[in-house]
Amino acid sequence: MRFEVRGRFRNGDSWNRFTKVIEAHNERFAIEKILSLIGSNHKIKRNLIEIEEIKEIEEIKTAEY
Repeated sequence: MRFEVRGRFRNGDSWNRFTKVIEAHNERFAIEKILSLIGSNHKIKRNLIEIEEIKEIEEIKTAEY
């Protein structure tokens, strides 16, 4: 399943917004993956990352010709 996760993280004195599309088995794993990715890429602790919205994205299957 694919999930779109929106939120923000603290970077110095300001908050930066993010939107990421991630593949995971369920919402809980998607949140864990986002916290891990943003934390490692920006050297930010998990308590400085806020998840505002998470929603499942429907996959559209296209016909192959």
